[in-house]
Amino acid sequence: MTDQSLAIRTGGVTKVFRRSPAVSKLKLEVKKGTVFGFIGPNGAGKTTAIKMLMGLLKPDAGEISVLGLDPQKDFEELKQRVGYVPEQHLEYRWMRVGELIRFTSSFYDRWDEQMCRQLVQQFKLNERDKVKWLSKGMLAKLSLLLAVCHEPEMLLLDEPTGGLDPLIREEFLDGVLRTVGGEDQTVFFSSHTISDVQRFADTVGIINDGELLCHLPVETLLSGTKRIRLVVESGKLPEEAVIGAVYCHTSGRESLLTVGDFGPAAVEKLKSFAGVKVLEVIDMGLEEILKDYIRGRRQSI
Repeated sequence: MTDQSLAIRTGGVTKVFRRSPAVSKLKLEVKKGTVFGFIGPNGAGKTTAIKMLMGLLKPDAGEISVLGLDPQKDFEELKQRVGYVPEQHLEYRWMRVGELIRFTSSFYDRWDEQMCRQLVQQFKLNERDKVKWLSKGMLAKLSLLLAVCHEPEMLLLDEPTGGLDPLIREEFLDGVLRTVGGEDQTVFFSSHTISDVQRFADTVGIINDGELLCHLPVETLLSGTKRIRLVVESGKLPEEAVIGAVYCHTSGRESLLTVGDFGPAAVEKLKSFAGVKVLEVIDMGLEEILKDYIRGRRQSI
């Protein structure tokens, strides 16, 4: 994949706080025109990684390219080309909505006033309201408006729907997809709501304790990750059977083995071990896959 086709490329990116790595040797490649979902538990490193992509934090090691720019060296140009919605929505809460829109628009070389007017109406924003009076849902919509009206090539969204009720969350994400379109525009978002990621993302990255555990197209991850239920006469699977597995849980003579490279060969390999019987192959959703990747990581430590 050439650099010209990538919106984001990182190599070996590391950030340490108080001798503890928040992000460790992160390697990402996000293709232009895709929606990338970044998932993991609290404290996994998602916000730290996004802030480094946006140039708000300097990595201790590694390289970052966002739209061909270095976020540290090219910070001002990056702000013109990327729309950023942080986890904590908006400063300047003493302003009125209309004042904040006009204030923000003054910083951009390109500002689509027609799009702005349309979104004010679509999101039912009252420009006379003070920002501090807005509900979480309205704050999220105002943050999105401010992030997209300068026609960015990419959106970086850090837990943009955190704390929102399901209906408002769906309206927000639908708004993202309606306002950002075109084959070269990219969305990179983190979320704790895994169903949103499974619904909207083309590609997913799973991060835990600062380490990237998985980076695959969603369809590939869902079709290639299966849970296999086994009966093992000895009560313990041979070590060779779990090499490369995502996670293994054993209770008595029954084992549940999660594999990330499912196929006929994987099943035949398990059947070849003496005393091992394959009972069933179970499909998994993205949330179950996330949990097993994290459990497997803890199991290996």
